[in-house]
Amino acid sequence: MSSPALSGGASLFTGFTRLCKGLAVVLIGGHVVVQILPSALTYLALIPARTIPFAWNLITAGYIEQSVYGVVVSSIGLLLTGKLLEPVWGSKEFLKFIFVVNFLTSLCVFVTAIALYYITRQENYLYMPLSGFHGVLSGFLVGIKQIVPDQELSILRIKAKWLPSIMLLISIAISFFTAESATYLPTLVFGTYMGWIYLRYLQSKPETKLRGDPSDDFSFSSFFPEFLRPVIDPIASIFHRLLCRRSETFTDAHGYTLGGAPLPGSDPIEASRRRERGARALEERLAAERLAAARDEEESQRDATENV
Repeated sequence: MSSPALSGGASLFTGFTRLCKGLAVVLIGGHVVVQILPSALTYLALIPARTIPFAWNLITAGYIEQSVYGVVVSSIGLLLTGKLLEPVWGSKEFLKFIFVVNFLTSLCVFVTAIALYYITRQENYLYMPLSGFHGVLSGFLVGIKQIVPDQELSILRIKAKWLPSIMLLISIAISFFTAESATYLPTLVFGTYMGWIYLRYLQSKPETKLRGDPSDDFSFSSFFPEFLRPVIDPIASIFHRLLCRRSETFTDAHGYTLGGAPLPGSDPIEASRRRERGARALEERLAAERLAAARDEEESQRDATENV
């Protein structure tokens, strides 16, 4: 069975959550503000040379779309992915994901811009206003990969687990032909990576007191084709040891690992349960939307009969 948001159909543009609608209003409002008051972009967008002392732009930049195209894509993307992810994660965790991924992505983009300036001595890296919700959207694709990895898009016939990889591949390819790639590519790359870092190591599971998703199906090498994984895995393990030791320490402290390896049956079961919850939530939403559509059709037929 295909999910409503991945396969299209009449239910594609229905069933949006209240939280996602509110966030979409925030994105639209931010766009309107910078159109009416262009000077506000200086304070709200990420401009690396001005991030100190205007450090709040590490947070606000992710919610400011500078173009009509950007605000339309971000709003629609938020609504569609949100109705898949929020029912599974819960509203609180959904908001937390957005805040953490947005902040970490902006921080990485800031560091990258400073580094590029020192390497190239081109001041445009310091004064280019960077903003947009696309970093969080790329993180959402990672969430979809985690929850319904084997769900197929009816049009393209590709599985959801490949959405982040395909998005990045297309973005990198386009960057070779556009001069504006610096305004979006780092955000997409870091948004994807930070989304994976959060879901892999940081996302808390109150029901199990575990953190993250250590399953092999959600490893870093799972973003790459099978033949590249023997090369990717050793490199990924280096960064795993350097960057994620705290996550391992937390898990060890709660008695869920033995000698650096998960206890048999604990983490894989939780990963399986997470995917089952995701599939169940999508199926329930699809059934509810079909029932609503059937009722609307029945009422329409009844009204037509009465009019005749």
